[in-house]
Amino acid sequence: MVDTLDLACFSEIEVGEPTIMKESVTARIRTVGDNGGSGDFDLHWRYAEPMREADLPLLRMAALTPVVNYGPFTRRIRTDFPLSEADTALVSDMIGNFGRDIFVNNVLTERQEFILPRYLEGIDTAGPDDVPDMATLVPSSVPPDEPISAAFDHNACGILSSSGKESLLTYGLLKELGADVHPVYVNESGGHWRTAMTAFRWHADNEPNVSRVWTNVDRFYTFMLDRMRIIRRDHRKVRSDAYPIRLCIFPVYIFLLLPLFSRRRIANLLMGNEFDDVRETPVFRGIEHSHGIHDQWQVFDLRMERWYAKRMPGMRQWSALRPITGLVVERILVNRYPELARLQRSCPSCHFEDGRLVQCGRCSKCLGILLYIAANGADPTLMGFRGSDVPKVAKRLVRTPYRLDPDEELHARYLAAARITGLDGESRPHVESIHLHPTMGDMSMVPTRFREPILDILEEYTEGYTTLDGGEWVPAARPTL
Repeated sequence: MVDTLDLACFSEIEVGEPTIMKESVTARIRTVGDNGGSGDFDLHWRYAEPMREADLPLLRMAALTPVVNYGPFTRRIRTDFPLSEADTALVSDMIGNFGRDIFVNNVLTERQEFILPRYLEGIDTAGPDDVPDMATLVPSSVPPDEPISAAFDHNACGILSSSGKESLLTYGLLKELGADVHPVYVNESGGHWRTAMTAFRWHADNEPNVSRVWTNVDRFYTFMLDRMRIIRRDHRKVRSDAYPIRLCIFPVYIFLLLPLFSRRRIANLLMGNEFDDVRETPVFRGIEHSHGIHDQWQVFDLRMERWYAKRMPGMRQWSALRPITGLVVERILVNRYPELARLQRSCPSCHFEDGRLVQCGRCSKCLGILLYIAANGADPTLMGFRGSDVPKVAKRLVRTPYRLDPDEELHARYLAAARITGLDGESRPHVESIHLHPTMGDMSMVPTRFREPILDILEEYTEGYTTLDGGEWVPAARPTL
């Protein structure tokens, strides 16, 4: 146990009642520091259509969820508005789950470059007893649950969209299967929107159901870093592919977009989450966590579905890609939907060259994608990479940290070695299989009408099914679902 670990930065964070002004919504967030100083930030978001008073419960959750990121660093999170019993339970669970993830992945391990050294004294021996007390959620009142909306269309599917391979493949699959597909985007105010622009522009020209919500939530995160005494004052100058503190990312997007699901009666909310090897489920010094991606795991989908049952009965949240690796996601995208593969951009530093958005080819995101592309024998120039990036991949992989499941990395390197000089790897055949697992790849989470058709397509690009037995992925039969 560490005696000196002190991460508290705020005595309280207060979230104000959202104000609706036709298409725009504003909520004031106030921080109160331990020294009594305070700061205000006006969180804005804007839709393509006017919001209604009926949307207010969802807009309140959209204002509150960004604050979840500061659960380990404040004593209270107070709201100027009521939260129903289900709302309160969900946010309280998120404060605990994301708080543990932030403490392990952003304080104990990977992100220490953003934290002032004096607050890390003794951190090398920190364990379960040092997990900070998480913020107490204090709503203005907690009324009983009432449905916000119901009567959903079960053929309608809303996809949290970007220019990433997962959302593009999900879109292609569902369009092929005859679903009423709605690509929905969150446009943050900073440069990250460039990454999504290529796919959004294509959807705007080709898909009548596309929609976008603009928000300045990314500026809120910077506002908070400026007011955290444990964070370096020059944090903007730190070069990193990762976020300094925040890991509660997708819940913010979900609640920003749920008013659209409510009015369009979209029953299915899809996230493009692919396979994570359950054997890598981590415990760090006795502290369970989610590698910083709690909101991409199946357990988060299940938790959201319990909330939907109380507040938006009939809605589902799932992924069509959980049983397959990123290597296979890329394979299906480039071979079955090449017109969508051309839209793929994953680099957080996308920039324009001769009017075209190109990827840097150097960051951890780019290197992982280039490895997948080479392993599948595809042409990276179609996806905004330079031809000169490919020969440099081997050296850049040595210099730049990137995270793939160990078997997936070895197998991708093994397949890519024929095309990239200097790479070596080892065959791990299960990487090309459809993985069946109750907590990481449960296909019964997929609604019945889509389940068998999705498996039929996945089977064309994979090598059978596997299941976990004695710590090894072994061949399995197609599930009866």
